[in-house]
Amino acid sequence: MRSGAILTAATGLVGTAVAGKPDPETLPLPPMGFNNWARFMTSINESIFVDAAAAMSANGLLSAGYNRINLDDAWSTTKRNSTGSMVWDSTKFPRGLTWLTEHLASAGFIPGIYSDAGTLSCAASYPGTLHHESQDLHDFYAWGFRYLKLDGCYVSDFPAVYGLWLGLMAAFNKDKAQNERIVFSNSAPAYYANPQDLRGWYAIMMQAAAGGQLARHSYDVATYSSNPAWNSVMSNYGFQVRATRFQQPGFFNDPDFLIADHPGLTLDEKKSHFALWSSFSAPLIISADIPRLTSDELGFLTNKDLIAVNQDRLVQQASLASRDASWDVLTKSLSNGDRLVTVLNKGSAAGDLAVSWARMGVRPDSAATLSVRDLWTGQTFAVQASSGGVAARGVPKHGTAVFRISGDALNTVPTGIIFNTWSLHCLTDSASGAATWSTCNASDSQSWTVDQSGRVSSLLNPDSCLVSNSDGAVWTTSEDDCESNAWNFPVSGNIVHKTSGKCVNENEDASTSAVDCGQVENRQVFGVPVGVEIDYS
Repeated sequence: MRSGAILTAATGLVGTAVAGKPDPETLPLPPMGFNNWARFMTSINESIFVDAAAAMSANGLLSAGYNRINLDDAWSTTKRNSTGSMVWDSTKFPRGLTWLTEHLASAGFIPGIYSDAGTLSCAASYPGTLHHESQDLHDFYAWGFRYLKLDGCYVSDFPAVYGLWLGLMAAFNKDKAQNERIVFSNSAPAYYANPQDLRGWYAIMMQAAAGGQLARHSYDVATYSSNPAWNSVMSNYGFQVRATRFQQPGFFNDPDFLIADHPGLTLDEKKSHFALWSSFSAPLIISADIPRLTSDELGFLTNKDLIAVNQDRLVQQASLASRDASWDVLTKSLSNGDRLVTVLNKGSAAGDLAVSWARMGVRPDSAATLSVRDLWTGQTFAVQASSGGVAARGVPKHGTAVFRISGDALNTVPTGIIFNTWSLHCLTDSASGAATWSTCNASDSQSWTVDQSGRVSSLLNPDSCLVSNSDGAVWTTSEDDCESNAWNFPVSGNIVHKTSGKCVNENEDASTSAVDCGQVENRQVFGVPVGVEIDYS
């Protein structure tokens, strides 16, 4: 699926990839609900969805916000009918899909459906939508579905086919009331998730972010019978942190389902999965045997504090504040001015980690008292700004600590690592001002602030800034006028010098230069701290 021809086609669409912009009204907050795929795959029937709805109504999931129930692959027969429409499998759904959607809607749920943009669905026996796009979309709507997950098996020209769908969805939803629109989940980027060469992935993500509401950007998360499940979760997590710049109100990066009952995950790993997806404001779509979820599983899935973070109307995706081999620290701002700090222990043993105010991107007055809420325990405690930060203690192997920081004057500044999303190397400052690329090590030399003017400074040399000259050299210094060395951050992932128009480049010798900007080049695409102003034009 990730052939050279597809890569070339995807790279070629960059010039027009951001011609549109998502409508924030269609899906203002990330969706929450249930999908059958990772748990049941093609072994589906009417009772799975009816029983899931009944259980969600009774066990607190619906009242917690999980109000979508989505069918995945294998709901149809293998042939279309005489009018060209798909036909639901009456053996699996004896009362029909219109009965099912009416039943789900009457119980307070929003029904969703799966299809494929190609000739066949991914289960291979069932028809895809190719050459039937408009007919199928209107059928899905008439049957009562208001969410469409569009997969990408058996597609030969992703940019053209998904470009058609983006236009079709925009026209279809135009002038419809919000509750009558169909949410569009675009799976095309998942077919370009190749860490060895991300150019096609960057380009198709840009196309997806120009319209629609969701982009499934990487591999399917582990199904119930497959392992190692934690590696699968971490793989999708790895693509999610690369995609921060694409998320904005109305458009969400989708790292796939919450596999809350997977036997290959420990309870700490399940909780981390949920905490990370919540911190990302990612979709919270559970794929599990809902009636048989344990009290522990329901406990973390209905954590009100973490759901509030996920559903915060600012919908920022938490980004990497620091990273090393054992720990990731992610931060983001919330709509009331609070700051979220999520600490992930990637190591093989429990441990402690201190996170400074500066590292998390806040600059409180030294005499201030801040309120810190532990979102796992629900406990809130006062912390003096003079203490320097917060400490995550006893974080278990593959566990998380999540804190919500409140205060009258946090003075938040976008802060975190600047990393090449292909090599995963961190931009690294030095006492001499040399700006190089190296393995991420959670040092102040790799923690960068970006102010509103586009000035970039490290915590190691906070009075200096990242500059470039006419020869293309890039370094940090306090001698030059920082205002003339500010940077722009387009959605392409480039870091562009405002004066010269040159782009930051990670050179093969680990040095940094500013060169002519390429089109989604592996050495010129970077992750930056959330809160940095992204240019979507």
